[in-house]
Amino acid sequence: MIRRWNSTVGWLTNLYLASVVVVAGCSGGGGDGAQTEVTIGYQKTGSLNLLRLRGGLEPALARLKARVKWVGFSAGPQLLEALNAGSIDFGHTGDAPPILAQAAGVPFVYVGCEPARPRAEAILVPADSALKSVAELKGKRIALNKGSNVHNLLVRALERAGVRYDEVRPVFLPPSDARAAFEGGSVDAWAAWDPYYAEAEAHANARVLSDGDGLVANREFLIATRAFARDHPEVIAAILDGLGGQADWTRSHLDEVARLFGNEIGLDIGTMRRVIDRKAFGLAPMDREVVAEQQRVADLFAELGLIPAKLSVREAVLAPTTTNSSQGAGG
Repeated sequence: MIRRWNSTVGWLTNLYLASVVVVAGCSGGGGDGAQTEVTIGYQKTGSLNLLRLRGGLEPALARLKARVKWVGFSAGPQLLEALNAGSIDFGHTGDAPPILAQAAGVPFVYVGCEPARPRAEAILVPADSALKSVAELKGKRIALNKGSNVHNLLVRALERAGVRYDEVRPVFLPPSDARAAFEGGSVDAWAAWDPYYAEAEAHANARVLSDGDGLVANREFLIATRAFARDHPEVIAAILDGLGGQADWTRSHLDEVARLFGNEIGLDIGTMRRVIDRKAFGLAPMDREVVAEQQRVADLFAELGLIPAKLSVREAVLAPTTTNSSQGAGG
């Protein structure tokens, strides 16, 4: 999987640059000789954080007379809030946060995505819980980060089990508070993503009720403010090149990746290897298949009233879509 997706990097960045030039009217940044600063938001075990830890982006930006500032976030919704406020220019997030952001009018664009990783999120219950199936969550309290990727997972899992979303009791909490509620018994279940999911398995006596397999793609989406994407396409292309270029290295250095992440967030190597083994590394464009996949999330959220009206995901995709699967489309 990594090899297939990684083969798209060169043509993806060229496609991206070409599409931005058309949209922006050839208005690339840096024409006055001033140094460009890009502020990138990252999450704990995301590919962007690995790029930061390895120092893989700075040399490429230096050649463009640009520099990077890194800002960490606990989850996608908080990252998108910062992007909306103008605090960051670029970042990554799961499938649900961009849908809610687009519905709220946040001025962002999708510039790429990573392969699907459905097993990297799950609905958890305590090991000694009487709950044995998602259907038994009816009427139960479920902790989750509102608007995050696990919001989509929960909705899809309930749908498959024949339980309406309004028949459960969502408790909206950020990951650290959700874990405390889970361990304290004030919620019956917790919808969590890695590394919180793996840490709960290893240290919080958690049992998996359902992961995302067969339910969600759970991709990471790369996003930028519309203005930054328009004005600095060469910087966006450098970030995409950096992410794509480290995928093959990652595949052959899994223990080192686990150590880097583990040291960063204070988790043991065994737990981090569990996270890494469920994660997918690579890069691809927002092709028609991926856009359609994301559109299904948007349509479901509109039906449930989680966003006020239907929206078109395609309107937030700057680069043109393609169906050329030989280029690494799909996932």
